[in-house]
Formats: sequence, structure tokens, C-alpha cells
Amino acid sequence: MRRLWNIVVILVAVALLYGMWVTKPRYGELTGPIAAYGKMHDLVHTREFDVKLNRVTFARELTYTQFGKTKALTTSGVWVIASVELAATTKSTGVSTAIWQGPTGLRFEQSNRVGWLPGQPPYMLEPGLPKQAQLAFEIMPDQVNGATLLMSAQMLPSLDSEARISVDDFKKFNDGQPLIVDSFDISRPQPAAGS
Repeated sequence: MRRLWNIVVILVAVALLYGMWVTKPRYGELTGPIAAYGKMHDLVHTREFDVKLNRVTFARELTYTQFGKTKALTTSGVWVIASVELAATTKSTGVSTAIWQGPTGLRFEQSNRVGWLPGQPPYMLEPGLPKQAQLAFEIMPDQVNGATLLMSAQMLPSLDSEARISVDDFKKFNDGQPLIVDSFDISRPQPAAGS
């Protein structure tokens, strides 16, 4: 009887350890970013900066003027231009990463095809001096509805906060598809916040 009891105790211990092993959080989950959630037009507070997503525009062609020449960029998908307002909270800081995460989990980093225009990353911020910026992404057209804008101060925000803003207020047709303009000039001046 004692031998049977020992076998039962060992089997229960093995089952318990297996259950703990299967359900434990992974290293990436333990050291991953600390999410700060928000919606468009809301001020999202992270540890080092605040961000507000004011407007999202979709375009087939992205234009800009650099060194006196106008350039046009096309894409096989769609251009997304996200107008954001950034501000440092307590000390000088930088915002280096912005990612468009589609509803299926696909992630699109900011396009580097725009070059060194003013208002492009990285963004150096000072407390009390908010900055307007336009983020440009090349995405697939089916990655619009249900998307999230992710912004962080570090390239890999482990154990640091990351703003996660749901993209829920943009111009769309009755069927829910986004209104896509033919061309958008990313080098034009930013309108004031709230306009």
C-alpha cells in the first residue's frame, strides 16, 4: 500500500510540474514592453513621453520636396500617414520606434524611403515643448481596420513602456473601407493640434 501511495504522489507531482511548465510566462513576456493603451485623440502617457494620435490619412502616392526637387513615392500597398503630437514628460528623451500593427498582428515599421525630412525619426523631445510629427508607413490594404499604432522610446522596449493606440477614427466609406487619397505631400507644414 505504501508503494502505491508513493507512485500516486510522484504522478501528482509530475502532473503539477508539467502544468506549471506549460502555463508559465515566457522570458519575452516577463521582460517585454509595458503597454500604455489609448485611442485616437487621447493623450497616452508612457514613462518618458506622451503621445496623441490626431489624424490618419491613407494615400496611393507620397510626395515630398527635398533640396528644391519634388519626389513621388508609390507603393504596391497603401501609404499611411499618422499625424502625432509628442511631448517629453520629465526629462529630455527620444522616441525612436513607431510601428503600425495590423489586425492580424502583422507589423510595419516606419518607411525609410522618405529620407531625412524634418519631422522624421528619431524624435528628440524636451519637457514643455510638444512636437508635431508625421509617421509614414507602407502597409497592405487589408491591415487598416482594427490596427494599432505602437510607439516607444527604445528600439526594443523591454521593461519599458510602449504606447499602443487603437486606430479607430479615420475617414471611411459606408462599407468600412478607408478613404484613400491619390497623393499626400508629407513635407507640407503640420496643422495645429485639434484642427
